[in-house]
Amino acid sequence: MEKALNSLINLNPFYAYILMGSQFKEAGVKNVSLTISRNGDFVFLYNPVSIAAKHVKMVEGLILHELMHFINKHYLIKARDKRDKQVWDIAKDAAINQFIPQLDAFSVPLNVLIQEGHGVDNDMIFVSPPMDMLNRTAEEYHQYMLDEFMKNDSFDVEAVWDKLPDSHEQESDLPIEMMIELTQEKVGKAFNLFGNELPSGVKQDIEINLSRPIINWETALRKFTGMSLRGDKYSTPLKPNRRYDDQPGWRYIYEPKLTVIIDTSGSIIEEEINAFMSEIEAIAAQEFSFNVIQVDKSVTFVGEYKLGNWRDFQVYGGGETDLQPAVDIAEQQFRSEGIVIFTDGYVDLPRVGRRVLFVLSKKHNVEFYIDAKRIYGDVYVLEK
Repeated sequence: MEKALNSLINLNPFYAYILMGSQFKEAGVKNVSLTISRNGDFVFLYNPVSIAAKHVKMVEGLILHELMHFINKHYLIKARDKRDKQVWDIAKDAAINQFIPQLDAFSVPLNVLIQEGHGVDNDMIFVSPPMDMLNRTAEEYHQYMLDEFMKNDSFDVEAVWDKLPDSHEQESDLPIEMMIELTQEKVGKAFNLFGNELPSGVKQDIEINLSRPIINWETALRKFTGMSLRGDKYSTPLKPNRRYDDQPGWRYIYEPKLTVIIDTSGSIIEEEINAFMSEIEAIAAQEFSFNVIQVDKSVTFVGEYKLGNWRDFQVYGGGETDLQPAVDIAEQQFRSEGIVIFTDGYVDLPRVGRRVLFVLSKKHNVEFYIDAKRIYGDVYVLEK
């Protein structure tokens, strides 16, 4: 473990900084697991028998594997049940192994595993994404797997999960909020100093995970609850089945019928767009998709947004600003019952007939803020 750690430290100053002060402890884990101490140091738990049998390069890959799970905050993902946890664990591995050369070289694409219905005969399985789905998030790979199961239900999830390099069990005495804060601080400092020396894919992955949202969207979007967009359904014995008396009934999950409008006019700088995207990704993390409209003087883009879409998101515009055309589409075409508008406020205040929430960039127009607050009430400022 020490030899592998020293090799990583010599490989890149980012890893040298982030792994400084790391501790190792023998434990009854599969291979390597990771937790964090109260002073913010990483603690690697390892199986001495398993690790002793592996080449130092493979041990390097396993250390990076655990580190990338932490950086991507995969410990925050909540599964519905045991099988869903196994699907999530496979999806998490597909999201990070593609950035770890030591593991990517031995990985099996997710689509191949699903098509074959089982894993390989190796002691461990390293999962990689399908070739046409590179550089995506665990959430996207999780959804991909669920969609594929509808076509091919013979995939032995448990057999594959059992051969993953770790059990994805996060053990720590620290509250989740403290773990996030310590991780963000440690990784953030390392990234600010040496992020430019990372491979582009790893750099982009870490950069978006460090972009924490300013707004608590779970709270902010409560005003939009009770909307009429019907989403997934689930069975419940609390509701009678209209067709079969001895079977549970169905309830539907109602999702917010939401539209997000992004001001992409010439006055918006790249820093503000990045701040907007961080917040939009946080909205998507509330587990529903929504429509996005980009607008400068006229509407330049209309489309649906789902978690992780920031990777392929293109910004259109750069001209003057008029938010009204986007608002009209949201209200008349989409019949949105809730609208979130991201802007710097250097534009006339639009007429909005539905519930609306304005999100202004740090360098916003104060007069716009005053008028929006007076007329519509809900205005957030990204003080970042």
